Amino acid sequence: MKKHENTVAAYYFPNYHVDPRNEHEHGSGWTEWQILKMAHPRFPGHDQPRLPLWGYEDEADPRVMEKKIAAAADHGVNCFIFDWYHYNDGPFLERCLEQGYLGANNNHRVKFCCMWANHDWVDLFPAKFSENPYATAKLLYPGAVTAAAFDVIIERIVEKYFKHPSHLMVDGCPYFSIYELSKLVAGFGGVPETIAALERFRSATRKAGFRDLHLNAIVWGNPILPGETKPANPAELIRQLGFDSFSSYVYVHHGYPAKFPATDYDELRDGYFKYWENDLGQFDLPYIPNVTMGWDPSPRTTQSDNNCDTVYPFGPVVVDGTPEAFKQSLLMTRERMEKRSGKQIPMVTINAWNEWTEGSYLEPDTRHGMGYLEAIREVFGTETKSVLP
Repeated sequence: MKKHENTVAAYYFPNYHVDPRNEHEHGSGWTEWQILKMAHPRFPGHDQPRLPLWGYEDEADPRVMEKKIAAAADHGVNCFIFDWYHYNDGPFLERCLEQGYLGANNNHRVKFCCMWANHDWVDLFPAKFSENPYATAKLLYPGAVTAAAFDVIIERIVEKYFKHPSHLMVDGCPYFSIYELSKLVAGFGGVPETIAALERFRSATRKAGFRDLHLNAIVWGNPILPGETKPANPAELIRQLGFDSFSSYVYVHHGYPAKFPATDYDELRDGYFKYWENDLGQFDLPYIPNVTMGWDPSPRTTQSDNNCDTVYPFGPVVVDGTPEAFKQSLLMTRERMEKRSGKQIPMVTINAWNEWTEGSYLEPDTRHGMGYLEAIREVFGTETKSVLP
């Protein structure tokens, strides 16, 4: 298949292995597979439960990760962007990357990088409608961290990840993404303090022998998770903070499903493309576009509760997100990328490799098999560039 010139990077959510924090909250051996198994249809035609074709595997097992890497590489996905968690008191959900991916014998086939998921971690596993998740759910780990905690993060990222031969590079600079700008600034106490912290990050990266650091900001206009807030002027903020690029995490950040209980996938996609067309002129930075496979966080709700049109994880879900519809989104994205002018980064993100409990995943299920991965291969090819120039 013809070689293409884009890095295709899938977000990877690492909550499908045993972590001590989860065991403390939910019991011995708990992983998010447990709530996926309990999911059931909430309305006629609702596609639940979603059943993984590979079974309920342990992603911290290098042999399991080797299968994932091989499937990704064979279908044109050449990078995993790991949702990476580190709070004031230390790391969370790290065994997937540290034992699974880094222990895999074939990790040279798929690059990796981190998106620091610096949002509040709230106990929504599962959420009860009788308890407003935004008001009364238990806050387990605040997303905002101190400058001292960030210095620990810098050392860990630079020494442990940036120096790995499979780390994603952009123009010779290690790529690092940050999810929530508001939490970033709140933790440090203001914009000047945040600028200083990010400069320490750049300095440590240069001192480690790299040309510089490539900082990517996730920008969105529609808060989803409890505790998320949108900056008043995200374009101005990322300019002040010195980011090198910006991107999106998921379609629903730019247009929430409008129809309850279900919104058609094409409507969700079209809302995102309106954002891409109308709202990016204010940003004077390269934009890395996103393609989202689907949206259905209903497995994260208490299944005995009524289906309700209210806050996450309740509310409308997206239907008819077939491999064919996903392929059309990929084609539309590739076409728009090819028509762009000015300095751009040849990269697209996919939501997601394995967001099973949010209904957005590329891994094979029992209904569509490898259909979503095959769509990527058909649009972007298999002989992908493994590193950006």
